[in-house]
Amino acid sequence: MEQQRAATHLRMVPGHLRRSSAGSVRGEIKSMYTLDNNVLSLEQRKSYEENGFLVIKNLVSDADIERFRVEFEKICKKESKPAGLMVMRDVTLAKSGYIPSEKTIVKVQNFHDDKELFRYCTLPEILKYVECFTGPNIMAMHAMLINKPPDTGKKTSRHPMHQDLHYFPFWPSNLIVCAWTAMEHIDRNNGCLAVLPGTHKLPLKPHDYPQWEGGVNTMYHGIQDYAKDHARVHLVMEKGDTVFFHPLLIHGSGRNQTQGFRKAISCHFVSADCHYIDVKGTSQENIEKEVLESARKFCGDANNTDLKDFMMSRAQLVKGERTNL
Repeated sequence: MEQQRAATHLRMVPGHLRRSSAGSVRGEIKSMYTLDNNVLSLEQRKSYEENGFLVIKNLVSDADIERFRVEFEKICKKESKPAGLMVMRDVTLAKSGYIPSEKTIVKVQNFHDDKELFRYCTLPEILKYVECFTGPNIMAMHAMLINKPPDTGKKTSRHPMHQDLHYFPFWPSNLIVCAWTAMEHIDRNNGCLAVLPGTHKLPLKPHDYPQWEGGVNTMYHGIQDYAKDHARVHLVMEKGDTVFFHPLLIHGSGRNQTQGFRKAISCHFVSADCHYIDVKGTSQENIEKEVLESARKFCGDANNTDLKDFMMSRAQLVKGERTNL
């Protein structure tokens, strides 16, 4: 009974639990996904409300991005070893004997204990926009630096189309937002983000590994039944450009067809007013098992027995005050 209740609760999130302050935005639009705090223009709010994402040009400075890049290189060389960090390798390299370097590491996750990288999650220019979606009480929930490698020919550098809410057992979904910053020029050649505008209005769909011949990287779950004829937008971005997007927006990325490494840094922010949902008996149960297995493998973290324990052990308040979470 409890599992059925949790599953029902989860399905209600995107369709029923809307922005509690919904109402006319300066008398012209209905607000379900943004707050009227005089940061976003009316046009920007309309765009996010309709499409589920918003790109802010040149938001993060070159100097900050260079600092993030230097710290990532130190992690790759094992000159920096922050606690709790998950260091991921491409599936085609996972069992190889390569010495850890920038050329073999595709992602570092949960860098909350790395003071240099975690600066990204506290940048005033980032939080100014995050507050437009989460409100004033902000938790940094999941942070990562992505180093998409040149594709080995097996297309493993692509990321299947997915919804980020699959990874987060929190509601309401409208109080969660991802900030994703390009660390260099990103386009279709090196695997830019592809988004399906308006799909943030859809419910959370079941996710699992796609049946790709070349293999799929760990935890790269995808949606099996999304509408492939839906209009798709490829986000061409310059260094420092930042996209903010809703956790139900369907998105993914193509393979890197260049010889360089496509870098981006991101964080998922959650309102401290959100509530935890038990994922047992829901479509998210499969990712819970994988997250906990990875935590034990990479972090020796045997104490966290469920997804809530793991997520909350990494969460950090970055603005306002802590309430429910």
